[in-house]
Amino acid sequence: MGLMPSAGALVGRFQDGTDAQYWSSEPDWASVTLGVFVCQGCSLLHRGIPHISRVKSIQQESWETSEVELMAAMGNEAAKAKYEQKVPAFYYRPKHTDCKLLREQWIRAREGFLWKRGRDKGQFLSRKFILSEREGALKYFSKQEVRLESTQMLPHINTSMFLGNAVMKIETLNATFQPAKIGNPYGLQITYLRDNSTRNIFEMVDWFNAIRAARFHYLQVAFPGASDEELVPKLTRSFMKEGFMEKTGPKHTEGFKKRWFTMDDRRLMYFKDPLDAYARGEVFIGSKENSYTVLPGLPPSTQGYHWNHGITIVTPDRKFLFACETEAEQRDWITAFQRVINRPMRPQEYAVEAHFKHKP
Repeated sequence: MGLMPSAGALVGRFQDGTDAQYWSSEPDWASVTLGVFVCQGCSLLHRGIPHISRVKSIQQESWETSEVELMAAMGNEAAKAKYEQKVPAFYYRPKHTDCKLLREQWIRAREGFLWKRGRDKGQFLSRKFILSEREGALKYFSKQEVRLESTQMLPHINTSMFLGNAVMKIETLNATFQPAKIGNPYGLQITYLRDNSTRNIFEMVDWFNAIRAARFHYLQVAFPGASDEELVPKLTRSFMKEGFMEKTGPKHTEGFKKRWFTMDDRRLMYFKDPLDAYARGEVFIGSKENSYTVLPGLPPSTQGYHWNHGITIVTPDRKFLFACETEAEQRDWITAFQRVINRPMRPQEYAVEAHFKHKP
């Protein structure tokens, strides 16, 4: 038996035929217990929680009259208001293109463990992580000796305290999912500043929102007058652009070497390997008002590059030369650089620029 006519008419009535969770344009399924239309990808996640949500195909399954009536009474907009009214402001609301884990977390809360990628051999090692609002830091530990303390942790984080291997201040902490880069569907890249240089830790993790919660608490203290709407965009950020380019040294005679580049706002970092813990170097990208420009191509006298699509970044102190493998990559990198250069620098970014100028 196909879709009842009254059920089919409902698809166009709610959210203009869009998915309840992630705004896909193809809601071919519905949760007949929650009263929402969902896309095929989200329906698979709903099937994993049958005690909460029971899904049916809109086109290929029969519907009971009571199910159609529930969909008519609820619908995506009403369900959104009902189920999201108590969701904390810091909780990440995933898009349709986000990885499976983020979409799954949005539907149900999950607990998880963290695995840290070793710096030398590159394998993932089980580590204990502690996220403390009181100390404003995320710590990880390799030893299992533990002493219990009374500490103000996030409610779902273990209250055990160790002598930590690393302390990551929440002030500079960022987390972004990188499943393709890390090669694991739960891959999370944590970035923080150590001695004002960028440090990466790669995890197999599912407490992305715990980091966002700690960042939200820190920002509420740091900016007491700011609204939730102003703070949420500052919690975590995705990198503007990543990929391989070739680079040469400051004299432009050292030969070009292939490096992995990560653009984190005004910090352009380069690594020998995409999963390296430490950057080989960093470049600050300022604004056009401060004499920063990006140009396609390389100076005519440049030699030693293997890829033919060059980029020159001009700063007040020197020129940085890069080469891309394809014209499309060159165009994408220039667009990313130009977006930052066209934006005026904030007061705190002048301090970052000054640090780069005085790096040994």
